[in-house]
Amino acid sequence: MFNFLTYAIILLGLIVFIGFVNEKMTKLTYEISLMLFSVVVGAILAIVFALVKNQTVRELIDTIRVFNLEEFLMNGVLCFMLFAGSFRMRLSDFKRLARPIGVLAFLCTFLGAVFYGGLFYLASQIFNLPFSLPMCLMFGSIVAPTDPIAATSILNKFGLPKDISFVLEGESLLNDGVGVALFVCFSNMVKAQKQAGEGFFVVLFREILGAVLIGVAVTALCYLIFKFTKDCRRRIFISLFMVALAYGLCEIFDCSGCIASVVCGALFATFRGNEEVKHGKMELEDFDSFWETIDNLLNSILYVILGLSFIRILQMPHVILLSLVAILCNTVGRAGSVFSSTFLMGKLPDNYNKPGFTLLFTWGGLKGGLCIALAMSTFSMLTKEEYHIILGCTYAIVFFTTIIQGLTVKKVYDGITKRMSSKAAV
Repeated sequence: MFNFLTYAIILLGLIVFIGFVNEKMTKLTYEISLMLFSVVVGAILAIVFALVKNQTVRELIDTIRVFNLEEFLMNGVLCFMLFAGSFRMRLSDFKRLARPIGVLAFLCTFLGAVFYGGLFYLASQIFNLPFSLPMCLMFGSIVAPTDPIAATSILNKFGLPKDISFVLEGESLLNDGVGVALFVCFSNMVKAQKQAGEGFFVVLFREILGAVLIGVAVTALCYLIFKFTKDCRRRIFISLFMVALAYGLCEIFDCSGCIASVVCGALFATFRGNEEVKHGKMELEDFDSFWETIDNLLNSILYVILGLSFIRILQMPHVILLSLVAILCNTVGRAGSVFSSTFLMGKLPDNYNKPGFTLLFTWGGLKGGLCIALAMSTFSMLTKEEYHIILGCTYAIVFFTTIIQGLTVKKVYDGITKRMSSKAAV
């Protein structure tokens, strides 16, 4: 019934209206306001859907409430969102903080999936859910990766120390590939294809190394054209082509398009810095402004779609109780994985102690669109009941971390800072 233009009108209208109301009245963090008010809109649509008997109106409302989020993310705009986020990184900073970022992106993500899977398996035994241990571990791999979009757009707005901020952002940008590799491994176990399926380390090797090679090769090729043209519009087109090509090649060779997009962004950030030194910042301002606008727009659309879909997910049977269990498992699992990882990081950034670092990175471990997309991809391998439980619980975790943790993480950070200051004074 609806075409692309109709969906664009609805989404952009909500983004403009919610943004205006938030600017003039509520003054919440922009991304949080989008999701929160979209949930309200979704609730209103659900009420109208229940009360109205006209079949045409019901179909119209249901079409508005249901967007193909997996198609939008995985086969649409995720690569551009990740490029825009990683474009602000600098490899010199990453080299200096490679150890804590690497430990968090690899070990912490793996431990987070295992801890969460184990906890949810215990809960499934208590509530007599039809969940095996491999299925729970697969669920753990779905919710283990933190979201780079949320990290860059929400957490960096209240003055985190430079190194802590970079580590948090770097972890969220690099752990997508690990999460996808874990998901492939555990989903193969769920599908009982151990003989035909690939092992974890084979998948991890292909997902990450292959993505890095593709990202480096495509970026190097496209930068040659970028370097020798001075037309800003053509430079923008080159960057769009580069990201799309890298992501598309990863789809063909079964590599992580997420990692390739991050590699493209990080390398392009370095090349762009060299251009700035040679030719001045003014020449690249339009280029930077374009990607900042694209990042903001796509991020806004994502949060609106998540908000509109949330009420529909909560209507699934038993999902509220199970969502509370999932949120608790996620918090405990994230805390355990972060604390365990601190023992391999050496000196923590910005002189944080282990408890303070664990608390900040647990409460700052926001989840996002990749978790939802992975959850949606389990439809063909699970029963309807199992699929609804995993999807509903994943939505609940994304909503809780974005809204509740996103609204309160500044208070957590301020509390940690005060304790560190008082200890230093003593």
